Amino acid sequence: MPRSLLTIGLSLGLALAASGCSRIVANQGYIVDETLVTSIQAGVDNKQSVERTLGRPTLASQFDGKAWYYLSRNTGQYAFIQPKVLNQSLLVISFDDDGNVTNVERRGMEQVANVDISDDKTPTLGRETGLFEDIFGNIGAVGAAGGPVGRPGGGPNGSGRQ
Repeated sequence: MPRSLLTIGLSLGLALAASGCSRIVANQGYIVDETLVTSIQAGVDNKQSVERTLGRPTLASQFDGKAWYYLSRNTGQYAFIQPKVLNQSLLVISFDDDGNVTNVERRGMEQVANVDISDDKTPTLGRETGLFEDIFGNIGAVGAAGGPVGRPGGGPNGSGRQ
């Protein structure tokens, strides 16, 4: 009997350890329904019918409003690891000036841009300053007494109108 309890305990321990290594899959954005997407046709549908069929877009073009974007992304990650994009799709619906559909286009992972982050600092132009220069750098930079700002009767711009 003790041997079977040990086997059950080890089996449960291994199952718990393996469950911590399972992949977590998350769906973000628009969930694509192929039947609904294929029902959108250029020259037949307009903005109202697209919104009734697919819902509100994820993004809309800002200046002319002639394109709607439906973005969906599937990511996967193991515990405590940065998520990775498994699949991404972009549905672009273009409209004419009257609001009628002119084009339905799909884009995939080829549109994903990988951006490498270099360091914790953003490179800037200019010179490097030290601690003492940061603390004492303004000494002598402020106008002396009696200058245009410090003159009696002078305004904030030193006009001196009386």
